[in-house]
Amino acid sequence: MSRRGTAEEKTAKSDPIYRNRLVNILVNRILKHGKKSLAYQILYRAMKKIQQKTETNPLSVLRQVIRGVTPDIAVKASV
Repeated sequence: MSRRGTAEEKTAKSDPIYRNRLVNILVNRILKHGKKSLAYQILYRAMKKIQQKTETNPLSVLRQVIRGVTPDIAVKASV
């Protein structure tokens, strides 16, 4: 048995512009070599292009894309 206590699960904070946790999670996935400001710039530039081309809310487009990419059924490895 472990003598340490269980670690608390961290919740993702919201980003400063869109105030959305999903954007912050995506920024953390883009993150490379600890340069979070560069990851924010890349994502915000992409969101601006989405807004210009589709003329809709980029957050709703982002939610649709992520919903389309995630699998419907969880795949588990056989051991």
